[in-house]
Amino acid sequence: MARLKGIIKLEGTLDNLTFYKGEDGYLVRTKGGVSKDRIMNDPAFVRTRENGFEFGHSATAGKLLRKSVRNLMIQAKDNRVTSRLTQTMTKIKNADTTSARGERKVAVGLATPEGKAALKGFNFNKRSLLSAVLYSNYSVDETTGEIEIANLIPTNDIAYPSGATHISLSSAFLNLDFDTEEYAVETSPKVNLPIDTTSATQTLTPAAVPSGSGNNIFLLLIEFFQEINGEQYPLKNGAYNVLNIVEVS
Repeated sequence: MARLKGIIKLEGTLDNLTFYKGEDGYLVRTKGGVSKDRIMNDPAFVRTRENGFEFGHSATAGKLLRKSVRNLMIQAKDNRVTSRLTQTMTKIKNADTTSARGERKVAVGLATPEGKAALKGFNFNKRSLLSAVLYSNYSVDETTGEIEIANLIPTNDIAYPSGATHISLSSAFLNLDFDTEEYAVETSPKVNLPIDTTSATQTLTPAAVPSGSGNNIFLLLIEFFQEINGEQYPLKNGAYNVLNIVEVS
């Protein structure tokens, strides 16, 4: 693969070259390779098939998680969250030490401490990490999904971007079964606070406990706003917002 430079940008196929636009700019690669039919049937490509099946499974698992928290991700995500989440799901899948190669699953890996550890702490917006924004301690009640941030002082405990005047805090309690692809999610009311020196414990309680027999996943969302003439506007269209998986059980 090579990167095109210059004022002329191409997309399409010319002789043995394919030109296309990717996230890293305009790229070019040569045509060719082994046919799909051979990869799917030739015994020489059994490892390739196994790798392909597992990669596809990891990508599907990541898509399912994104779908389940779509309403939260609208507020906080980056343009590489899909690939980053697929990488995380691959790590979780690798924690499945009981299934045969080519058949390892995210659901099995997530039942292990290693699998849960791989998912816990995932930031949907790599430009704004929870560990770099929230300096106050917090606790998660895994029974109710309640997240408590004790004695929060916004000016001291929040690394807020220039121009921000207010923050909103909210949480989500997700039950997700990667085997059946069923999920349910409950969110808390948003707590909107001015960025000042007021100290108060903030408690975020989801409306209910979601039903389901999958894994419980707990998320924290922090949004930044700028108040102008009494109206609050998302700061930089949410570029600094945080969405983090704070616990997995």
